[in-house]
Amino acid sequence: MRFLILSDIHSNLDALEAVLAAAPAHDVVANLGDIVGYGACPNEVIDRSRELGKIFVRGNHDKTCAGIADIRGFNYIAAAAVVWTNHALTPDNLEWLKALPQGPLPLDPLTDVQVAHGSPRDEDEYLLGSDHAADSADNTDVPITFFGHTHMQGGFLITNNQEITFKPTYKEENENETWEMSLDRPGKYLINPGSVGQPRDGDWRAGFAVFDSDTRKVKFFRVIYDVAKAQKRIRDAQLPERLAERLVHGR
Repeated sequence: MRFLILSDIHSNLDALEAVLAAAPAHDVVANLGDIVGYGACPNEVIDRSRELGKIFVRGNHDKTCAGIADIRGFNYIAAAAVVWTNHALTPDNLEWLKALPQGPLPLDPLTDVQVAHGSPRDEDEYLLGSDHAADSADNTDVPITFFGHTHMQGGFLITNNQEITFKPTYKEENENETWEMSLDRPGKYLINPGSVGQPRDGDWRAGFAVFDSDTRKVKFFRVIYDVAKAQKRIRDAQLPERLAERLVHGR
């Protein structure tokens, strides 16, 4: 089976539509959370996400925008977007956000792959370094975990008392590109597909991944999209300017 893995869309409809247009044929879509927050199209992105499939785990912005987590852990820019989003959500989409499940969850129908927002041990944990990844991997027996939250494409392999960090290598800045790797080594893989709507790894292009459970390969993608249109939506909504400006830098 081929799984389209999406994460951290953050209400960026233009990035999401570009990703879906570029994605290869797939059987299942898995969404790793933070569907909303930051961007100006929360209802449109939720509606589109709900059409795509039923595998979801909630993100910290999903919880906070839905009013079931404390906003005090957010900086003032993120908090402003949370308040705006909460007021913008339709009643149906607000209830849907509230009901999103906590990860990790199996990547159905597989039993040896799971999805989480933050990490296998904590849905709000940031896996930014291999030491954190190794500690978190100790909390699961599942060999492959797809996670989001950091907005940084790549991941970690914990094997034979080694902590290996990997990151896709691309050559261009303004074209669609892919990078593939085989998951053929023993150990535990923790893999971040990248952020669809607000990358923070220095690459402005929307990120996602496709996992082939038959070949045990994951292909990472970076896709160009109409950033200017996404920025205009943010400015028209009178959200903080930083949220528009950062999209062109990928940070």
